[in-house]
Amino acid sequence: MTSKHQPRHRDGDLIATVLLVTTAAALLLPPPASAHDQSFSYADLRWERGRLELKVTLHRDDVAPALGITAPESLMMAPFLARESGRLFRLVTSRVRIRADRGVLLFRLASTEAVPNQHAVRLTLEADCARTVARAHVDAVLFPEIPQHETFLNVYDATGRILVQEVLTADRAGLEIYATGSRGVLAVLGTFVRAGIQHIYLGLDHILFIVGLLLLGGELGRVLRVATAFTLAHSITLALAVFGLVRLPGRVIEPLIALSVVYVGFENLRVGVRAADWRARIAFAFGLIHGFGFASVLREFGLPHQALAWSLLGFNFGVEIGQASIVLLVVPLLSALRAGLPRVAARATAVGSWGIIGTGAFWFVTRVLARV
Repeated sequence: MTSKHQPRHRDGDLIATVLLVTTAAALLLPPPASAHDQSFSYADLRWERGRLELKVTLHRDDVAPALGITAPESLMMAPFLARESGRLFRLVTSRVRIRADRGVLLFRLASTEAVPNQHAVRLTLEADCARTVARAHVDAVLFPEIPQHETFLNVYDATGRILVQEVLTADRAGLEIYATGSRGVLAVLGTFVRAGIQHIYLGLDHILFIVGLLLLGGELGRVLRVATAFTLAHSITLALAVFGLVRLPGRVIEPLIALSVVYVGFENLRVGVRAADWRARIAFAFGLIHGFGFASVLREFGLPHQALAWSLLGFNFGVEIGQASIVLLVVPLLSALRAGLPRVAARATAVGSWGIIGTGAFWFVTRVLARV
């Protein structure tokens, strides 16, 4: 019996020994060199009146291919890094641009250093700017050849208080930054009032909804109630969405906005038969939906976190200016038509309502299909 089992024990001992030696070798040998899993950089911008300081931290595995360096670890050696500092500076300044009132700012190299614990190199750049600059635009695509690369941008004021934290990617490579104090507030208001006006003029669904609400006309008090209801409603949901209290996905909001256009067209035809006018209620109910639509545009535009309330106020005011201009244009024309040609006005209201229904239905179908 003993002679039959001994070879098996020897084979088992041999296998155990091989596994032990292999495991020990795997633990003791250094891992093979490889690029970091996620490609990212850091850009820390300190904004002082009359001066900008930019610290850019780049991973050596991203820098080396961009400069044609075959050994990334050589960037950690001070003499080699000093020789390459000029090329590094040109690489960064060709891919990071900051535009202010007078054009693109010109940076100068203050220092270059290795950051061994992060396997990275850090450049400190400085630029002069006018003391009155209130707004600047940052573009940073540090490694466009790496699709998944991310740049973590932090913007600080002169006291070190953080103003902006953002992740820049190939899809969103830039953003606006604003100064602190009254200069920054005025710049924020100017930017977002203009954005609100543009959004109304470019948002055909919003325009058609407003025109649909005005087609039936009526005395000034009734028109003002309709406009006020719409304004109040979209202001509520715009604020809730911007401050992150309520958020609905665009795949839900955009078809609902199209449906609101369809509904207001049918409502005009209904009121043409019956006397009850529910436009103020409809304006408020669907105004809540349109507010979420405004919020999605505002988020895509990019909100300055240090002046969130001012940007919201400016955008909302711009929307109101756009709406008021539509009301002031449409209402007098419809009133004149009803006074001079009442039969033509009634026919125009019916035709216009059917046109609104058809357009809204087309938008609804295309938006639903686009989300499928």
